[in-house]
Amino acid sequence: MFMEKLLMGIQSLTWGNVIMFLIGGVLIYLAIQREYEPMLLLPIGFGAILTNIPVIAEVPGIADPEHGVLGILFRTTILTELLPAFIFIAVGAMIDFTPLLKMPSMLFFGAAAQFGIFFTLLTALLFGFPLKEAASIGIIGAADGPTSIFVASKFAQNLLAPISVAAYSYMALVPVIQPPVIRALTTKEERRIRMDYREVKVSKMVRILFPISVTVLAGIIAPISVTLVGLLMFGNLIRESGVLERLSQTAQNELANLVTLLLGITIGSTMTAEAFLNWKTLMIIGMGLVAFVFDTAGGVIFAKILNLFVKEKYNPMVGAAGISAFPMSARVIQKMAQKEDPSNFILMQAVGANVAGQIGSIIAGSVVLALLS
Repeated sequence: MFMEKLLMGIQSLTWGNVIMFLIGGVLIYLAIQREYEPMLLLPIGFGAILTNIPVIAEVPGIADPEHGVLGILFRTTILTELLPAFIFIAVGAMIDFTPLLKMPSMLFFGAAAQFGIFFTLLTALLFGFPLKEAASIGIIGAADGPTSIFVASKFAQNLLAPISVAAYSYMALVPVIQPPVIRALTTKEERRIRMDYREVKVSKMVRILFPISVTVLAGIIAPISVTLVGLLMFGNLIRESGVLERLSQTAQNELANLVTLLLGITIGSTMTAEAFLNWKTLMIIGMGLVAFVFDTAGGVIFAKILNLFVKEKYNPMVGAAGISAFPMSARVIQKMAQKEDPSNFILMQAVGANVAGQIGSIIAGSVVLALLS
């Protein structure tokens, strides 16, 4: 009898559990060895291992919604949108919108690079996903993990795990995904285009009014966006006010670290073998890649079209920085520019487009929420 109890866990183990252990191990490997989004992939990977440990009779699993620690966290912080909302405060405190305020035209690239969202949404519909699930999958193209989680928690809770893993994994793979897409759509001459950078002084008053104005305008146009845009801009206002330095540093460090830690391991706890090992997961991961590719392509093609009508040409690579993966995409663009011409410096323009992508991704997510809620 005693030995039977000891062996119950082994007897309950399935091949699905073993496969999920391996998937969790791969995510941990990518986080540690490759340093791909380690703050999220490591907790997600370990959460996947925890939730797939066999549950035996009368012993609640760690992901049990009523008695398991991670199950309770998921029910009270993810489904209620608390953690995704808090992460926006931290992100807002980290972002410096000054490069965008110096070059407002970069806003167009932040909008154009969201094309992948709507292309992927239509693709998901063609594959038979219901409209709200298709919209949640499409948001992966925002290259914005918190927005993906926020939308999925409203529209597709059953797909939250694969959508989150796809969003954060592809964000980490931006240096791998973007360069071949950019090279395929541009010529060497286009990649060597220089862009003038004019130093423009942005007053403190403008930096303070910007988050307030964006919140009011976005809230009036799409009231459902207030949680996303409002908390992002609140974090930025804390940063720019100049009188809340301790709170700004807390938001950027302690709050961001704590929320990211809990978000990662809680999302990982939803990666059960039953929910994750199916054809939908493979399709979501595949469509997530499509979304990122078309986001990059949308920004590059928009810049090339814009160059037909303007005297001062844009380097098309800057258009690719319009995705929300900040600041990875801007760094990738600058690295590519210097590879073509070591003296070409377009980092500030790329950062401006990248920051615009942060706003663009949240507005795109808000539009989807407003249209489908």
